[in-house]
Amino acid sequence: MRSTLTDWFPILRWGRTYNRPLLAADITASAVVTLLLIPQSLAYAMLAGMPPVTGLYASIVPMVIYALMGSSTVLGPGPSALRSIMSLATVGTVVGAGSADFIAASAVLAVMVGLALLVMGALRMGFMASFLSQPVLSGFITASGLLIGMSQLKHVLGMPLSGDDVPGFARSLAAHFGEVHGLTLAVGLGALALLWAARRWLKPLLCRLGVPAVAADLAGKASPLLVILLSIALTTALGWPQQGLAVVGEIPQGLPSLVLAPLLELPTSTVRALMVPALLIAVMTFIEQISIAQGMAAKRRERIDVNAEMRAMGGANLAAGLTGAFAVGASFSRTSVVAESGGRTPAAGIITAVLLAFTALFLTPWLHDLPMAVLAATILISLGSLIDFRSFPLNWRYARADFAAQALTFSVTLLVDLVTGLTVGVIASLALHIWRSSRPHIAVVGNVPGTEHYRNVLRHQVVTRPHILGLRVDESLFFANARHLEDRITAELAAHPGVRHVVLQCTAVNDIDASALESLRSIHRNLQDAGVRLHLSEVKGPVMDRLHRSDFLERLSGQVFLTHHQAIRALNEPAQDPAAQI
Repeated sequence: MRSTLTDWFPILRWGRTYNRPLLAADITASAVVTLLLIPQSLAYAMLAGMPPVTGLYASIVPMVIYALMGSSTVLGPGPSALRSIMSLATVGTVVGAGSADFIAASAVLAVMVGLALLVMGALRMGFMASFLSQPVLSGFITASGLLIGMSQLKHVLGMPLSGDDVPGFARSLAAHFGEVHGLTLAVGLGALALLWAARRWLKPLLCRLGVPAVAADLAGKASPLLVILLSIALTTALGWPQQGLAVVGEIPQGLPSLVLAPLLELPTSTVRALMVPALLIAVMTFIEQISIAQGMAAKRRERIDVNAEMRAMGGANLAAGLTGAFAVGASFSRTSVVAESGGRTPAAGIITAVLLAFTALFLTPWLHDLPMAVLAATILISLGSLIDFRSFPLNWRYARADFAAQALTFSVTLLVDLVTGLTVGVIASLALHIWRSSRPHIAVVGNVPGTEHYRNVLRHQVVTRPHILGLRVDESLFFANARHLEDRITAELAAHPGVRHVVLQCTAVNDIDASALESLRSIHRNLQDAGVRLHLSEVKGPVMDRLHRSDFLERLSGQVFLTHHQAIRALNEPAQDPAAQI
């Protein structure tokens, strides 16, 4: 189907009915999100190894672009912990962190992620959301959460820790053990305690004190900003920077501008090294985004366009890179805040961008004395939504193969690096799918007495005929599993020498590819040589259409029956007229 302008820019559709009540609701939601986004932007920029102001840049133009192109009414694009650590891990292996080219390389990575998503969205490749199974995704995100926590401990402890993986971090921790900076640790732990207490008790406490529920909820969501303001006031008043407490320092004032020259000056070898990681990050970004968007749409009984979401996040990342920021993605916490605060349309993102632009223009000097330990604490307190150890024992009990893929992805991510872990996760997901598909469930079926139903002989009390073998194939037939069907038929015939008819019940067969067709021909020849006829039953229309385009049906020794019951009746009573063919 050809895309239209409104497909690419849904604002042309919903903007026609925008009115004052919607604007009022969006302004309220935007004010709340801005309070949450200011500390998050600064913290996630630090996590990405970028200057703090780039966190604001990553939240301004990208949010506007997403609002113009996105189909979700509440999705919160912008900096996120997972995207930031992936950006740092990717760029840090190509260009040394802190080097002159690091910022440019991070921006180029965002541009490449954006271009990949835009191209995939234009080609309607939303199916790529299935490239990672849920257990593999859980293993990767959990390991990433632990790596994020490790990366922030140096800011809380005041120690020069390093290491992008667990072994390297452990060696660094052992080498610097005993170098903890007391004041930094006190500030970091104090911020963690305040953030945890505010998240858990502030809203209920304010409600008990008679504060209106709306105001109490707003205070709870704004608690990270309140902790940041308190820490800045204490740091300035008590002179903590002079006592060795690391602070953010000077943050430039102003709006993001188009940055092209540094991006074009990057060596070609650096750009090539970022290509594969950029594609992996693009896929990961889309999987996380679509999961959040679909979940919210289901709750609000709305509909999203998967390909439009891919294009919108592509445009957001392209904008982030061209304004000197880093890769962005969807955030569950921000999306939840938009929804809970009454956001009604994507215009809430545009209003939020305006408020953040005001912050970048006028408020950044006030952030000079913000302790790095407090920013690290805001990141650490948000890791609960990433780390999910409960899924490991659940997958162990439910599906050992899924658990193995999850554990492999988790281990490689922790012990090697994020990009390798994600690559292994994609490969593990595809390998697991192919392995399962290559061993389809094939059941010998018999008749449930008194009915026209046929069920697995191993699970039900059914009636079978010694000269008829009924097999139900519970999978489409393709190159990876066709040989398995051949082997199963051979084994069943060896176990039942009296069989003269084999009937394949194709209820669950949605497709037969060219390789599987050749296997069916081979099965047919082998059965003919053994004096056995091959029949098909309950073949779906599209599959029959494809079979008619070959000579298989013309050469078939048996028949194609409308239902399996008709096949068994006809073959059990040869004197009667067989069931109608399709």
